[in-house]
Amino acid sequence: MIIHELGHFFMARKCSVTCSEISFGLGPILLSLKLGEVRFSLRAFPVGSFVRLSGLAERTTQQQLLVHLGGIILNLVVGMIFFGTVFGWINLLVAGGNLLPIYQHDGWKCGVVLVRARLRRKSAPIERAFTYSGGFLSLVIAVAIVRMFI
Repeated sequence: MIIHELGHFFMARKCSVTCSEISFGLGPILLSLKLGEVRFSLRAFPVGSFVRLSGLAERTTQQQLLVHLGGIILNLVVGMIFFGTVFGWINLLVAGGNLLPIYQHDGWKCGVVLVRARLRRKSAPIERAFTYSGGFLSLVIAVAIVRMFI
């Protein structure tokens, strides 16, 4: 997961988006280290990770998409470098999972950016419909993949 978050971090830096924290885990902070402007933290529940970004919404649509896709891109690169190993497959799976339009995953965030760009504004009802339909589509994809192996 850290590789994925570093992809977002590097792409945010490239697009001049401020990053204040890279965190492994969720919940209360157990350990924290600040290097320059960025705080690296280890949190209590190792079920996710995140990069805290400021000012992303003010960037162009292309820059927002690059930052949201940065983690997936780095996972794909690392997955191809280590192709055929467990580490390589894990990175490819993380990239594929994050492409799905599941709420708060990168695929969903990219979809919301594109919907807002197309509408030229925010629209809670349309974004809610996108969220529900994306969740349903992700469920259908997951069931189809599981059925391929069962």
